[in-house]
Amino acid sequence: MTRPSLILGAALATALLAVPLAACQPRPEATTPAPAPSTPQVREPEARLPEGPEMAPRPVPLDERPCRETLGETASARLVQRCIAVSPATRPPCNAANPCDLIQGEIDRSCAMYGPDEQKPKECAA
Repeated sequence: MTRPSLILGAALATALLAVPLAACQPRPEATTPAPAPSTPQVREPEARLPEGPEMAPRPVPLDERPCRETLGETASARLVQRCIAVSPATRPPCNAANPCDLIQGEIDRSCAMYGPDEQKPKECAA
């Protein structure tokens, strides 16, 4: 004849072992369908390069090549100087080895941080 406390103890031990084991089971995969891949959106060049005495304004090219290759040494140097003048970042992307739209994006981001009652640097108006 078995004792009731022995049966109860065995049942309790089995239950206590089943709880941690259930937590280790893999979770069923979610049945939510994955989002469809979005098509990359092509941005229209909106930013303009600074005007110089010998250079008319041109759209900043959306190109992955270094800005120095895209615009040339003189125009890319002007864009880099504008970026350095306005960017508050400790390591801004103001480098002619980066794409021009990345440099212009930093200029736009930096100039947008000024409030309506604050005076923006002259490099923001170019």
